[in-house]
Amino acid sequence: MILQKLSILNYRNIKAASLGLSPRLNCFIGSNGAGKTNAIDAVYYLSFCRSAQCPVDSQVITHGQDFFVIEGSYLTDGGEPLALYCGMKRGTKKHFRRDKKEYRRLSEHIGLVPLVSVSPGDTLLIDGGSEERRRLMDMVISQYDRSYIDSLSRYAKALQQRNAMLKAEAEPDPELIGIWEEQMAAEGEAIFARREAFVRELVPVFNRYYDEIAGGRESVGVEYESHCRRGPLLEVIRRDRAKDRIVGYSLHGVHRDDLVFTLGGHPMKREGSQGQSKTFVVALKLAQFDFLRRTASRTTPLLLLDDIFDKLDAARVERIVGLVAGDGFGQIFMTDTNREHLDRILRACADDYKIFRVAGGEITEEAHV
Repeated sequence: MILQKLSILNYRNIKAASLGLSPRLNCFIGSNGAGKTNAIDAVYYLSFCRSAQCPVDSQVITHGQDFFVIEGSYLTDGGEPLALYCGMKRGTKKHFRRDKKEYRRLSEHIGLVPLVSVSPGDTLLIDGGSEERRRLMDMVISQYDRSYIDSLSRYAKALQQRNAMLKAEAEPDPELIGIWEEQMAAEGEAIFARREAFVRELVPVFNRYYDEIAGGRESVGVEYESHCRRGPLLEVIRRDRAKDRIVGYSLHGVHRDDLVFTLGGHPMKREGSQGQSKTFVVALKLAQFDFLRRTASRTTPLLLLDDIFDKLDAARVERIVGLVAGDGFGQIFMTDTNREHLDRILRACADDYKIFRVAGGEITEEAHV
């Protein structure tokens, strides 16, 4: 998938921009707070129907304005044109259209334009709670398996209903709570099967990318933990119903799944330096890209690299750029604060790229040096 043209109106600090893009590398250069991340967040929005930065849609509208619009003109891997539109006025719901036709449900759009994003906030994958690592799995699987989104939704509803009964003053009706437990177990085991298959395929590719970036000097690992490994999930859930009643929520289920990241056999969170943690995250995201390219209807994902060079030594930076500039990747959007630094790397690694200068929300294309 190639994004040929991006139009932005009143999105964060970008009042208006119309960009013709390179099919390979697009680099956004500027100081901190200039709007570089906002530009590629607009690309993210067109893939996921939401911002990666703002949880509330109205927050992306430029201060003092009443609406925002993002439009993208794409070319599919099969050579077909694709037009996406997203717009929203304050106080109303957003409108998302594919080739001028509005979606009935936004979930129908997820996976059409597969995308992998690497950003500074991804350090939460290592330092944050298990919900961050579950979200990583869910974001990737949802882009190639629409039934997975439905399973997540049904599981969440059953979990919510069971938790409400556990918190209630009255003793839960055994038959009714049993129905919600059965739905949790059925959907949970379906979710587990998809997550397990995803991790099994991801790990060897991740290890290869980590070795290439780190120069083969470090040993890393990824393991998937789930209560489903303890036996039939329905039995696991029901076994501790009395304990769940005491605490007021469900202690077991796939909503507690986790990924364990290791460096040299020890927790990455405890042992890894900032550079090693950054390398771990980048390798993980590149492995996700490889996975999606092979599964998301054979569509090459877009790759967003937001300020990924910070905390990495020069050798690792050049290895990363060398990797993503190769034939295995498609269109890339990259941000950095250092034009000279980026020019040097791109001259050595890339033959088709555009550089955009971002200042105060204004975006202008610059000539190659």
